[in-house]
Amino acid sequence: MNILIKNVRVVDFNKDEILDVYIENGVIKEVGINIEKDCKVVDGKGLVLLPSFVDMHCHFRDPGFTYKEDILTGSLAAVKGGYTGVNLMGNTNPPCSNSNILEYVISKAKEVNLIDIHQTVTITRNMEGKDISHLDELRFPTRFISDDGRGVLRSKVMLDAMMKAKKMGITVISHAEDEEISKIDTRLSENIMTIRDISLAKFTGTPLHIAHVSTKESINEIIRAKEEGVNVTCEVTPHHIALYDNDYKVNPPIREKEDVDRLIYAIKNDYVDVIATDHAPHTREDKEKGAPGISGLETAFSVCYTYLVKNGHIDLKKLSRLMSKNPAKLMGFNKGQIDAGFDGDVILVDLNKKYRVDSKGFVSKGKNTPFDGMELFGEVVMTIKAGRVVYKRGDEDDNRQVI
Repeated sequence: MNILIKNVRVVDFNKDEILDVYIENGVIKEVGINIEKDCKVVDGKGLVLLPSFVDMHCHFRDPGFTYKEDILTGSLAAVKGGYTGVNLMGNTNPPCSNSNILEYVISKAKEVNLIDIHQTVTITRNMEGKDISHLDELRFPTRFISDDGRGVLRSKVMLDAMMKAKKMGITVISHAEDEEISKIDTRLSENIMTIRDISLAKFTGTPLHIAHVSTKESINEIIRAKEEGVNVTCEVTPHHIALYDNDYKVNPPIREKEDVDRLIYAIKNDYVDVIATDHAPHTREDKEKGAPGISGLETAFSVCYTYLVKNGHIDLKKLSRLMSKNPAKLMGFNKGQIDAGFDGDVILVDLNKKYRVDSKGFVSKGKNTPFDGMELFGEVVMTIKAGRVVYKRGDEDDNRQVI
């Protein structure tokens, strides 16, 4: 589909200027001034055009937990939040430890046809922490393996998995947690596993991505590893950036102000590669039983814009790098910047819109969020996927209270 966005402030990782953007047959064809085309035209005056966001870390709960979320509702939440590409974790039921689950998710994503979906395969068979032989049986390619939801406790198993991943040309995503230590101290648990997995990556040369970094000690270890040339990347979540001394149940937990300050320092100094949501929808009943997780896709941009950009820590170009350019590169997507030849996946946002979060208005099945009732700046007005409008503000039943 062809679409022309006119008179809009275009921002990506390396530009911030008033331009026109023309998308033809799903790909950005022209970026310039006074472009005229015989096609659908959107007036972007007063708005900002950004590359769509890409989420390195997401849970759509399909198969097995579709009462929490499914491919359709997760995709709808994604486009409402400005995302057109996500990486799904493998802790489904059954876990994604074989090609049949991979094929199922990929096929269902094509049926829904809203966003690009990548499915991560588990490091160990059925996430039991012992056997990695299933990796030799895969018929479909994957870019990542992860037992996200639990750490791989046995160091030899993780070492073998990294060596196999290196041969396969894929990245290991670490859920840095020693569950035995977590019962005593969650901070120590994360720190110990971060150090171990970095050490194994350094020994093997395997690309390592560390998920949802939350402690000052862990980010310090990552900084040290990066400076030593270890092939490691990392992500932080919006809730670990914005919140501290908060007992809302997530894994890893929301930490203290010193941890938030150190994560923001790392963001400002380019040690953090990606902001990822760790979108983890639950029912109200499951949250009351103590299930950890946040439904994060629909608030991620607003949280990050409010707490990082509005508070003066970084500019919008750097936020675009963290939410679009870098994750797209890690996932092998042709997205993340607004230049000719890249996918026509862009979003229009209203940076001046201030609203109060009302989780009842989420399109995700998961209404679980610590941001409920909080005031945030920045709202996604329109999401365009391959030149096709897949979300437009007001088209959904949205009960948020505009201030």
